[in-house]
Formats: sequence, C-alpha cells, structure tokens
Amino acid sequence: MSNLYSGDFNQKIDYVFKVVLIGDSAVGKSQLLARFARNEFSLESKATIGVEFQTKTLIIDQKTVKAQIWDTAGQERYRAVTSAYYRGAVGAMLVYDMSKRQSFDHMARWLEELRGHADKNIVIMLIGNKCDLGTLRAVPTEDAQEFAERENLYFMETSALEATNVESAFLTVLTEIYRILSKKSLSNNGGSDYGKSGSLKGTAIIVSNNEDPRASKGGCCMTS
Repeated sequence: MSNLYSGDFNQKIDYVFKVVLIGDSAVGKSQLLARFARNEFSLESKATIGVEFQTKTLIIDQKTVKAQIWDTAGQERYRAVTSAYYRGAVGAMLVYDMSKRQSFDHMARWLEELRGHADKNIVIMLIGNKCDLGTLRAVPTEDAQEFAERENLYFMETSALEATNVESAFLTVLTEIYRILSKKSLSNNGGSDYGKSGSLKGTAIIVSNNEDPRASKGGCCMTS
C-alpha cells in the first residue's frame, strides 16, 4: 500500500493530478469537495455556477502530489461550459444522490459525455453520495455495483455530511493515478509528461489487466 499522507506543504510539487466532479445538480459534488479539501460541510450550500476548483497537497510514496479537484455545475445550461474542463483530467468522480433515482439514471449520460471529452482510460470513481439518508434510499447498492462493474469503474457510497468514505474515495482515485504513473503504463512518451507539475495534458493512461482496479461498497462501509 502507498505511504500516503495529506496536508499542505511548502515544497516542490512533483505531480499535478486534475480530477473532475460530474453529475446532476444538487447531488452534493460541492460538499464532497469541501469535505475533502477543507474538511467542511455547509447546510446552506448554493448551486455551483460554471466551474470552480480547489487544491489539496498529498504525499504519495515520498512524492508531493497536488490534486486539482474541479467542481462542475450540473445544470443543463452550463454543459457547454464544463465540457472544456474535461480535457487534461486524469481522474473523475461520477456523483449521484442515492436518495434520488433520477440522478443515478443519468449516470450513463454523464459517463458518455466524460468519455467523449477525456481519455478513454481516465480513472473513474462512481460515487453514491448522501448514504446518511439510509431510510430514503432510492438506488440499491447492487444496482450501482452492477453499473460500476459493467463500465469498469471504482464504486463507493459516501456521506459528505458525516464524512463517510469521502477521503477514501478521493485517495483511491489519486493513488490509482499515481500507481499507473509509477508503473509507467502510459501510451504517450513513456509517461514522461503525465501528471508532471505544470503539465495537465490529456495523456492516455492504461490500467494493467492483471489487477482489478475497481473498489466496491456495501451500505456506507467500503468492502474489499
């Protein structure tokens, strides 16, 4: 397992990983970002307008990694704006509200849009957010697991409110990106520019076939 710590560091940045949050409006994308980046949660969060991003610095295997997490608006009128921000992303969090079936039903459309703008081998995590609303569950865990397996995605259920699995979800994606980089399983230039500080090029990444890159969830607890 990677030796990983999180925090802010006044030192040279070795890698920059751009990760985008996508999904319908009001599924909790901004809250997930606030919980991960600042360990905050606001009950009065407003809809994101356009695109915002925050950063968090991590240490992975003695390398300093800056995660740039982009929070994209889910409203239809911003779709043309946000599509440009998929370019250069090496990770994505596909977020739905587990208490709103429609937000899950839209995942296929969001995934299609993501794969139409980003590299086809981008590391993607399917997130069933608001798992603290267990009595209001409208999306069975099994449905999401089946979708994730079919599309070769990671999968977790999270609660930004209770901070359940939020850090684990982000770190899983970031660590997988780093793992791919460290193995140099890249299709362009042997990976010489992939994720380097100051470089956010949309370099193709190839996930090794001898490992299952998916993570699964049951309820609000991650299982292996």
